[in-house]
Amino acid sequence: MLSSIHSLQPHLLSLLRIVSSLVLFSYGTQKILHFPAAASVPPAGSLSWIAGLLELTFGFLVLVGFQTRIAAFVLSGLMAFAYFIGHASKGIYPAQNGGVAAILFCFVFLYLVAAGAGPLSVDNLLRRGRTAAA
Repeated sequence: MLSSIHSLQPHLLSLLRIVSSLVLFSYGTQKILHFPAAASVPPAGSLSWIAGLLELTFGFLVLVGFQTRIAAFVLSGLMAFAYFIGHASKGIYPAQNGGVAAILFCFVFLYLVAAGAGPLSVDNLLRRGRTAAA
């Protein structure tokens, strides 16, 4: 049983990367592309708009698994800033200050910095291509 679970680990890493970045990417599409429609859209150039641009671009990079460690590092930092700028001042407990998602994203992306993209990624395809060429 444990060996079958261990054999799934690399693919579950890819699944974690894909799902978490897809959710974050959707925040970026909402802020920048106005899809899906939101009650309020941040004005261009605002701090929230810049965060949306980072969520959109780096979220896509993590989604496809290209330059994953670098993109995940940027997103982890972005989520840490989001928590401390937008949520921490509203209270100490994340469940009360609305910062649960920011904390979870921060640590999931920090994990991806260390773990990498997994087998279902552009990074893995490029690594295999370099290995085959050598």
